[in-house]
Amino acid sequence: MRIKSVQARWVQIPIEAARQHVSDFGRLQTFDAAILRIETECGIVGWGEGKNAAGSAGDYAALVHLLNREFGPRLIGRDASQITQIWEDLYNGSRAVASAARGHPLPELARRGLTLAAISAIDIALWDIRGKSLDQPIWALLGGRKTTHLPAYASGGWADAAGIGDQLQSYIDEGGFRALKMRVGSMDGRPQVSAARVQAARKAIGPEVELMVDAHGTYTVAEAKRFAHMVADCDLAWFEEPVSADDRAGLAEFRAFSHIPVAIGESECSRFDFAALAAGRCADIFQPDPAFCGGITEAMRIATIASAFNLRLAPHLWAGAPCFFAGLHVLAAAPAGFIVEFSLGANPMIHDLSRAPVRVVDGMIAVPEAPGLGLDIDPDMIARFVKD
Repeated sequence: MRIKSVQARWVQIPIEAARQHVSDFGRLQTFDAAILRIETECGIVGWGEGKNAAGSAGDYAALVHLLNREFGPRLIGRDASQITQIWEDLYNGSRAVASAARGHPLPELARRGLTLAAISAIDIALWDIRGKSLDQPIWALLGGRKTTHLPAYASGGWADAAGIGDQLQSYIDEGGFRALKMRVGSMDGRPQVSAARVQAARKAIGPEVELMVDAHGTYTVAEAKRFAHMVADCDLAWFEEPVSADDRAGLAEFRAFSHIPVAIGESECSRFDFAALAAGRCADIFQPDPAFCGGITEAMRIATIASAFNLRLAPHLWAGAPCFFAGLHVLAAAPAGFIVEFSLGANPMIHDLSRAPVRVVDGMIAVPEAPGLGLDIDPDMIARFVKD
């Protein structure tokens, strides 16, 4: 189980023009991620993923460099089964031995952002290796699963008021979804434009389908309050990132103001950030991204915080196949987990990297049964779309 090689690549898969969409992040023309391959001396290969942006909004050169040139060499020769120890060593750096002896973190200064994204990719790959080495799916190693199928929600919804009903109905028709998420916020210019789109959506899909909205943190607190007031009769299941994640006081203020549950967390990393959100009464639903928050190890720690504060867990899974599959295992094992994000925008990073189709049937998605992540990744696709 000694680690033989570590190789990260910036994978950039084009999206055909007809399937591209525009949001506050701009036009999504490609789907990008740092895809990591770790191989042990006994030939077991684990796949991981790190991210620093949504879709094609970021540059992955620095993250790939960090994985290949800095963290990668530190992993060669280490026992791949020592997942927690490796996580803490990478997080604490030169003070890792002292941290272990003292029993509390002594993290490096650069402990957020790219550092956690790189640790995330490594952690997911190590869990994949661990599961394969024991011929067990990861959820079994996390304590077991609570179900064989998880409810999923369709994540999309960029059309204007005239077209949003048809767009969301197409999601229902495609996968039998009973929960849908649409985008709002600065992409619409003014809160009343977003409100009109939400009202049109609710009218089109009826009262029985759950409807969520996502502002990507683009409203001020005052704008978020105005929007929430205008859609008060739309029975929203949650309001995702109503204001910037950096404005925790604003999040707490909005949550106290509105009856709409607040979902937050895709741009947060580590259990420490989520502990602060919980203590500050900033959220009802945590959305850690396994490719950014610290991997499967840290996502499970975050899930424990959610459970302790009587919150729910719905990981951010607008990502590639390794991250998406990691999220399925976390959701299956974590008591607070309750729903899967399933991208209905063009996402070749999930569908093209997995040899087996990733499908939702009657609004449900199967928990993987195969060892490790349960992902049969297509290395030819990775080689084809590596960005130099």
